[in-house]
Amino acid sequence: MSGTTGPTGPGRPGRPGGASGRSGAATWRNWAGNVSVRPAREAFPASVEELAEAVRGAADDGLRVKTVGTGHSFTSIAATDGLLIRPDLLTGIRRIDRTAMTVTVESGTPLKRLNAALAREGLSLVNMGDIMEQTVAGAISTGTHGTGRDSASVAAQVRELELVTADGRVTTCSEKENPDVFAAARIGLGALGVVSAVTFAVEPMFLLTAREEPMGFDRVTAEFDELYAENEHFEFYWFPHTGNCSTKRNNRSQGPVDPPGAVSGWFEDEFLSNGVFQMANSVGRALPAAVPAIARLSSRALSPRTYTDIPYKVFTSPRRVRFMEMEYAVPREAAVAALRELRAMVDRSPLRVSFPVEVRTAPADDITLSTASGRDTAYIAVHMYRGTPYRAYFTATERIMTAHGGRPHWGKVHTRDAAYLAQVYPRFGEFTALRDRLDPDRVFANPYLRRVLGD
Repeated sequence: MSGTTGPTGPGRPGRPGGASGRSGAATWRNWAGNVSVRPAREAFPASVEELAEAVRGAADDGLRVKTVGTGHSFTSIAATDGLLIRPDLLTGIRRIDRTAMTVTVESGTPLKRLNAALAREGLSLVNMGDIMEQTVAGAISTGTHGTGRDSASVAAQVRELELVTADGRVTTCSEKENPDVFAAARIGLGALGVVSAVTFAVEPMFLLTAREEPMGFDRVTAEFDELYAENEHFEFYWFPHTGNCSTKRNNRSQGPVDPPGAVSGWFEDEFLSNGVFQMANSVGRALPAAVPAIARLSSRALSPRTYTDIPYKVFTSPRRVRFMEMEYAVPREAAVAALRELRAMVDRSPLRVSFPVEVRTAPADDITLSTASGRDTAYIAVHMYRGTPYRAYFTATERIMTAHGGRPHWGKVHTRDAAYLAQVYPRFGEFTALRDRLDPDRVFANPYLRRVLGD
């Protein structure tokens, strides 16, 4: 769930920024509006050579370096008061290899542009998240994921990375070349270097049939294992203060293409899911006592529907209502227990929660700091409408999730530190040792990374 934020002030794409950066940069803000920073410099490199020059120049001047994409992280993972690299000009497909079935793309390319370009070539990613506004580098670096029984996160589909390290060198890594760097840098948090290009595995274009229908909370939780096992991609939303859920099952299909009708699709995806939902949340923010009644109405508003289309049109949806979000990855076998505890907590508390809770899954992967590293995973995401107090809800949720060994999403609100994260990531020390080797002077450090990785 998310939207998009464009650059603020001077330094828009196409205006001069130079490889080494420009002083007097404008204030940058993330999509949710909870993070803002005024860097000493901005740079808009248009090639990997200019990117490397910018990193070297900042390091020589004693400036920290961070890269921002479209600002969809709720944490300050990309914030810096040093050099802020804007990859707006690092876009486009470098090459498509139909023998290896890969595509290599510049790091600043938004996922929506990549998806459209692949579709024109008769190709597709195997899985993706529920929005596509992020840059490819931002998506993989923070662990963006969708839901899948067999297919994992966006980063798990990466076959090769090009990375500019703290000394300005350009390093290529894959399972065969610099495999230790590859294992960590696919979800590198911006701590190991600046990603300049990404090579993804792709498949010939296929179709998905989506089946969306309401279902009771008790039934979903009782049948969760079956629903997970029987569908390639299963997810659901539970509406707090109700016993109602909305479920979605996506499975490969022989077709034919049968998308939602123009009017009915607009009614569901824009009018109800964005327009009416925005208004309902605004009312709930002004009148918290009305939230349970609004939740009951909202949970009954969406009708069952089935449609078939190419993957990115099924996986992703427009999300224009702004919010704050926390998401935890728990062992898949703990998902139902954690969700039931979350419901019990909301029911006995004075909290008024107007946003549904999102539940998704992913298979275990081998990426060092992936939230699914080494274990089959369920994701439980909680949201609050922007401008609504969220800390009490998130704190109580975090207490439940950490009791189950939960791992916080790297780009979403959480309070965990390196001491906790070292306990839930068996390969945490492997990542920090690599960071010591690649960035001993902490060119890519910032307060967020100091908290989650240590000094």
